Amino acid sequence: MACTWDFQFRVLLLGDSGVGKTSLLRRYTEEEFTDTTGPTVGVDFCSRVEEPEAGVKVRLQFWDTAGQERYRAVTRSYYRNAACVILLFDLTAHKTFESIQNWHQEVTERAQPHPLLFLLLGTKSDIREQRSVPREEAQGLADSISAPYLETSARTGSNVSAALSLLCRELLKATRQEKHAPLEHSCVGCSTGKETPQQKTLCTC
Repeated sequence: MACTWDFQFRVLLLGDSGVGKTSLLRRYTEEEFTDTTGPTVGVDFCSRVEEPEAGVKVRLQFWDTAGQERYRAVTRSYYRNAACVILLFDLTAHKTFESIQNWHQEVTERAQPHPLLFLLLGTKSDIREQRSVPREEAQGLADSISAPYLETSARTGSNVSAALSLLCRELLKATRQEKHAPLEHSCVGCSTGKETPQQKTLCTC
């Protein structure tokens, strides 16, 4: 059975505990928000299929990692197979922003020589009165690591779909430019004629 997408990419979410990684994914994949999201233990998985161009379907596999140090050894094992890393920080907690450089350096060193795309997201943009990271400062960091930057809110849904749609287009463009995969298909299931368990399940989070 042929798979239902043309390209598939693994996307890793990194950032300190509590910045809203799980909430952002839940808003994107399930279109809902809850205040009671607990800390991620290890790594959670979910996916969604986008159609950035007419007739071209892209499956984004999201790996939601725990931000706590005690789970770092687990999350590090996923670095090499990622096509893109979303770096997240809380706009109301400057300490989480200060950690971005460390997250970026760690994944860059461990993913070499495999090239990665990065996307920087500031979360909780709806809490304006508690904001502690100026947009100019965040944009400056994004420029320094050559990453697009957007500010999002899982609570309101602001810029969540826009951020992931942008990511999808950038991954597709990079794949075509680097010619890592043929234009028509790039998933294992299509070349073997068999679907993997991951291809049969669109979302397991």
